[in-house]
Amino acid sequence: MRRPESDEAIGYYFTYIDQVPEGDICQIMERQMKEAGALFKRVDEQRSQYRYAPDKWSLREVIGHLNDTERLFVFRAFWFARGFDSPLPSFDQNQAMPGTRADERSWVELTEEFRAIRSASMPFFRALAPDAWDRRGTASGNSFSVRALAYMVAGHTTHHFGHFKTKYGVS
Repeated sequence: MRRPESDEAIGYYFTYIDQVPEGDICQIMERQMKEAGALFKRVDEQRSQYRYAPDKWSLREVIGHLNDTERLFVFRAFWFARGFDSPLPSFDQNQAMPGTRADERSWVELTEEFRAIRSASMPFFRALAPDAWDRRGTASGNSFSVRALAYMVAGHTTHHFGHFKTKYGVS
């Protein structure tokens, strides 16, 4: 599996793609799920409500956002990999956040949802035909390859897990 090239997503998304280490993207996602388990255990219910600033998301909301975004990126990858060519709409994370009801749900419930979503994402990507990785489509008015979307799943997770450590004090 080769890494996405610069024309497989707009520059903004390379903020995530560039955080993905070398290696098989499916194995990287699997490793992330194991790392997530260890990271999530370091947070109890009370700590999961922590915000590092009044206008920032709680840890619960970060997991709700990760769950939404992985679903979104995988749906886009599904759409393009299966050959659909109609453009997909934009996604506004701030508009979606209230719908997660993250602060009303338990930490355990949110982290189990993360595991369930990732457990569904990995077999989807593993089952793709070699030519499906190169397929492209339009979402939010921008072109994406299926390969770039897979890397975006992993890189977005790495990005936010980094915030767990640097901004939320979870090491």
